[in-house]
Amino acid sequence: MIDQRAPIYQWGQKVSTEVDIFNDGSYPDHAPEALLVAAGTEGEIVQIGHHEEANIPVYLVEFPGGYVIGCFEEELSSERKSVQVAGLL
Repeated sequence: MIDQRAPIYQWGQKVSTEVDIFNDGSYPDHAPEALLVAAGTEGEIVQIGHHEEANIPVYLVEFPGGYVIGCFEEELSSERKSVQVAGLL
């Protein structure tokens, strides 16, 4: 069994997007491929999940305008990252 990879961001943490985020169909009230969140927009992590096949964390981030969007670590940045070192609490 492969251990779950620990997230580098935490619930409630402020993060910014590194990339523009477009509608992938998750928001039917908006046109497909419409810009939802521009790069550099700040949001807050409201939940952390896990993509089983890829063994990576997935972050639900709430952005201004009420958008709650699933993001991967490479799509986010923060001044503060929580890196877990193996064997240390």
